[in-house]
This record gives sequence, C-alpha cells and structure tokens, in this order.
Amino acid sequence: MIDLVNFSFDFGGRYLFKDAGWQIKPGERIGLIGQNGTGKSTLLRVISGEYSLTGGSITKAKDVTIGFLNQDLLSYESDESIFHVALSAFQRVMELEDELNLIYEKMATDHSDALMDRLTLVQTEFDSLDGYNIHHKTEKVLEGLGFNTAELQRPLKEFSGGWRMRVMLAKLLLQNPSVLLLDEPTNHLDLPSIQWLEEYITSYPGTVIVVSHDRYFLNNMVTKIVHVTGQKLVHYPGNYDEFLEAKSEREEIQGKAYENQQAYIRQQERFIERFKAKASKATQARSKLKQLEKLERVEAVQDDTVEINLRFEVKQTSGKVVSRLENITKNYGEDLPILTHSSAEIVRGDKIALIGANGKGKSTVLRMIAGSEEIKSGRISNGHNVNPSFYAQHQLESLNVEIPILDELRQHAPSKTDQELRTVLGCFLFTGEDVFKKIKVLSGGEKARVALAKTLLTQSNFLLLDEPTNHLDMQSINILIQALQQYEGTFIVVSHDRYFVSNIANKIWWIEDQEIREYPGSYAEYMTWKAEKEREQQKNPPPAKAVKAKPVVKVDGADEKLELQKQSGKVEKELEKVKSELAEIEKKMANPEIASNAEELGNLSQAYELARLRCSELDEEFEVLFEKLLSLENG
Repeated sequence: MIDLVNFSFDFGGRYLFKDAGWQIKPGERIGLIGQNGTGKSTLLRVISGEYSLTGGSITKAKDVTIGFLNQDLLSYESDESIFHVALSAFQRVMELEDELNLIYEKMATDHSDALMDRLTLVQTEFDSLDGYNIHHKTEKVLEGLGFNTAELQRPLKEFSGGWRMRVMLAKLLLQNPSVLLLDEPTNHLDLPSIQWLEEYITSYPGTVIVVSHDRYFLNNMVTKIVHVTGQKLVHYPGNYDEFLEAKSEREEIQGKAYENQQAYIRQQERFIERFKAKASKATQARSKLKQLEKLERVEAVQDDTVEINLRFEVKQTSGKVVSRLENITKNYGEDLPILTHSSAEIVRGDKIALIGANGKGKSTVLRMIAGSEEIKSGRISNGHNVNPSFYAQHQLESLNVEIPILDELRQHAPSKTDQELRTVLGCFLFTGEDVFKKIKVLSGGEKARVALAKTLLTQSNFLLLDEPTNHLDMQSINILIQALQQYEGTFIVVSHDRYFVSNIANKIWWIEDQEIREYPGSYAEYMTWKAEKEREQQKNPPPAKAVKAKPVVKVDGADEKLELQKQSGKVEKELEKVKSELAEIEKKMANPEIASNAEELGNLSQAYELARLRCSELDEEFEVLFEKLLSLENG
C-alpha cells in the first residue's frame, strides 16, 4: 500500500530519521508514538506528500487516497455552516446533485433523448455514491463528535479552534480515504466524543495512523505500535499496553547484548594496546583492530521513562473543608442553565476529577470555585487556611513575557535551586538552552507548559487544573501524574484523558440535570458502577413515579414521559409511512416505461426529494424525542 524504504529526513541539519523503513499495509490501525521532537508529525507530513525525503524512497499504490488531520486546520475559517463544510466531503455527489436539479429544470421544455440519456447517467452515478444519504451521514458524524442539531447551521467562523477541528475531522471521516492520518485527534474532544471516535475508527475499512498521547485511546483502537526512537522506527504488534511489555523485554535483551559487546570491546582494546608495539603480536593486534572497526555495534538502550524525586510541598495545611458550594445557580443568559440550586463540598485530601461532555459547564465550575466567575445565586466559600492556585490555558497573562523561562520560575519559587527548576522544566519539555528563551518567543502551547510548571511549584494547598495534559506528551503526562500523586494538598482537575484521571483521582464529579454529582471512588470504580447501573436500569426500568424531575421542569415526570411516548410513537408511524412512500417512488422510477417519460420521471424525482427531506426531518424529530425520553428515564 505505502512503502518507505531506507528513508532519511533531516530538518535544519538535524536528522530525524536515518535509514529507517516502514511498510504500511491495508486495514492496519497504527499508533505512531515517541517523545516530542522525534518527528512523528513530520513523518505524517512525509506520508501525506507535504514533505519530501532527504534520502531513500516512498512508494504508494495507485489507488491510495490520503486524508490528513493536522493542527494547521485549527486556523481554518469559513462563512459557511459547519454542516455545509462537512458536507463538502461529498464534492462529487454535490456536483451531481446540482446537475440533477438543472436537468429537472430543463425537462420542463426539453424532452430530447440526449437529455434523458444524461439524466440516466447522472442518476446512476448519484445512486452508486449513495447520494440520497449524504445529509443523514453528515448529521450523524457531526452529532457523534459533539455538535447538537441546532448548531449544524451556524457558520464555522463562530466556533473556537477546537470545535473547528471537530468539523474538519468530520469532513475527513466522511471522505473515507484509504489511509487516514490523525495528529492528536483527541486533543479537542470530550470523553463522549473520544469514545464515539474509538468505535468509529475500530470499524473503519481503511488504514488508520494516529499520533496520540491518550493511552486509553491507543489501547482501544490500534492493532500495531510504531515507535520513533534513535532516528529509526521500531514495530510492535498489539496495543499500547502490549507495546510496553514487548518493549521492556526487547530492551532487556538489547541491554544484555550491549553489556556483553562492551565487555568484549574493552577486552580486545586492552589486547591491542598491550601488544601493538610488540613485533611477535603486532600482526594479531592489527587484525583485532580491523575486526573492531567492522564490528556492528549494539546501541545502548535509550531510557525514555523518567521518575522525579522533587516533591511539591504545601506551605500550610488547610482546614478540613476546603471549599463549599451552597445552593448554586449559574446561567449563561436565560436559555443556558449550567447549575440550578446545586450544592457540593470539597474536603482536605480530595483528588477530584470533573469529567463529562463539553458544554456542560465543567470549566465554568472550576472558575466559580476559583472566584473568577460570577454566580447568579447561592454561595461559594473557602475553608480555613486555604491557599488556591488556578491553572487554565487561557490564563497565561500572569507570565512575564520579557524574561527567560528559568527567571520566571526563579521569581515564582525562590527557595528552589536552579538544578531543581531545570529538572522541573525538563519534565515539561524545556531542556538545555531552551530554559533561557524569553517567554515572548514561545508558542501558546509552550507558554501553557510554563504556566503549568509554575502552578506545580507553588506551595498552594488547593490546585484547580483545567485540561492540564493538553500539549504534553506521554512522558510529561507521567511526570505530571507522579507530581500529583506526591502532592499533599487537595485538587480538582478537569480532564478528558482517562489514563491521567484513572491515576490521580479518588473522587469523580460530573454535571447532570444542572447538578454536580459525585462518586466517592476512583475512575475505574466509577466506570464499573456506571456500567452496572445502566445494566440494572435496562433490566428493571424504574417506575414513572420514581423518576426525578429536573428542577426547571414544572410538569409531573410521569405525565411528561407519557406525552413523550405518545409523540415519539406518532412520529415513528409517520416515519414508517414516508419510508414506504420513498420505496414506492424508487420502484416506479426504476420502471423502464416511466424512465422513458421525461415529464413523469421529473414529477417522481421532485416527489422523491420532498419525501426524502420529510424523512430526514422526522428522523431528526424522533431522535430528539427519544433522547429526551431516555434522559427522563435515567434522571
């Protein structure tokens, strides 16, 4: 399919790859991993054809099509709706649709055989490309990635970069290329969307190559790992956990081979040094020297696991209650409630992960607790001796952009030595001379990492962290996990990284029905509890009277449920009727006698289009009613 043979690539005089090889086969789901700076994203650009190799070759099968999701797409803007942008994946179908409409208009006055022949050809191709279903497919993918129905007609330019990236991902998935290249696709997705994407990719018919720092994502969807290390590519079958196990075994064997070879080399070098000047042994010494020069050296194992001994102390211990939220109501405008009369409490030692879908108000809750977001009613109070520190990627204005990174940390943590500060910066990907760069020359992601390092160096006893793993590679995420596991204070973190959450949280919060809900246990325990709860509800649906109505809903829960059931039943019957009409129209259009009658065929085509649109509307209406009914039953 795609074959990279003996290839090399240098960037600015530094080789990222040298004499490496990779044969990409159909149907593979590959995780491309390695430390930041080793060339993973660059390699995707080589495969896509954006970059050319320095040496070696890359060959692709003639029928290979490549789709590439990369971070450059964050800046893409358009006045068109997100639905139309995603729908443009079907460019050929849309061209055919336009031509069909034009033909139908001409058929009012033109009854020529040539026009009828053209109509037949266009309709045949349109049908072969499943043209009547592209709108439905587009809606499904966009909604799977977290957009609600009302948002689909909003212009793309109104959305943030992360949401635009979701639209571009939807377009790419709908194009259905034979090779899908994804560079950090989960960075801009919430948990439900990540889980949807995992399922989508698992059944994807083509080859998928993904660069990701999300271990759960890699474990759930890849069948092969390609590890970028030492300018080479090392291939491992299986998912990420299986890669770690195989890599450990491989490195153990390689380490022993390296030690044995080094011992042999030292022995030969001693012999050469001792006898090279002695006439009777000089020839033998020269022979051994030539053997050493020809010897294929075993490389030392490169240890890319890092453990830190630096502890993040707290200046003073807080009181038992760290923060209390009492009867909180928070709205964005009148139509978007976040919390309604919700209460919660954070106590000393809590390690809370606030999880869930985007748009539920997770970051808003964090800002309210930090005091940077106003509430409509209720009260939030911190306990005795609570010293909070808030990290969010958009709150980087506290950085002094005119000074070097190291100086910024010196001012923030004067009790730490330069070596300790450089160790911390190294954990966040600033090594060597990087620490002397002025902050004003850093990218947004680099500034975010400096701010995160500062947050962890505070002696605060209460940390509030909003998506701290964004812009970090796996090594840095592990460092952050270690830091938070050692941390003696209290924290609450918003994150979509399931591996990260599962390793740092002892409580799980989520927002449901405008209330903060809590599970007093780890993420793994929460997921087990949630799965058991869902299974139990499926087996034994609660009686209508036990359903808890949302605080903002004034009608009785049972009455609302009954009304929704009536509406959904009515819509379902009408949907079946319209689908039958569509099938009947299709049967008539396939009739050779009707196909030769331009006027009748035109009338049927118009009727078909109207029925298809009505079918789409009813399908959407039924889904909305079904979701409301499901929400009420699970309330």
